[in-house]
Amino acid sequence: MDLAAAKMIGAGLACIAIGGAGVGIGDLWGKYLEGSLRNPGASAVIYGGVEGKVVRYQGVDEALAVPGTEIRLFGKPLSYARRRMGVALAEGADVEEARRRAKEAAGKVRPVLSPGR
Repeated sequence: MDLAAAKMIGAGLACIAIGGAGVGIGDLWGKYLEGSLRNPGASAVIYGGVEGKVVRYQGVDEALAVPGTEIRLFGKPLSYARRRMGVALAEGADVEEARRRAKEAAGKVRPVLSPGR
């Protein structure tokens, strides 16, 4: 086999490998989009609302009663009025429903100062 033929065979094999990688990446993105479009989600910020140290949270049980929601509290020891203290995550049949649920759940969580602080 001459050198030119070997180069052509090598180039062909490299193209096949790149095509296979492209198919794999396309499959991954397809699975991601399939899952994200099937379960639309949204988030809403839980703000501090109070100024002070050592924060507790009220209304978490009420927020978790909203269907399809989860609450993530960041555990920050200091609160400021507009500080992000946590986030409410929600799923819904569509994005609008997910947003409504997330905002509802976030609105139920109230950071408060611990007594004696």
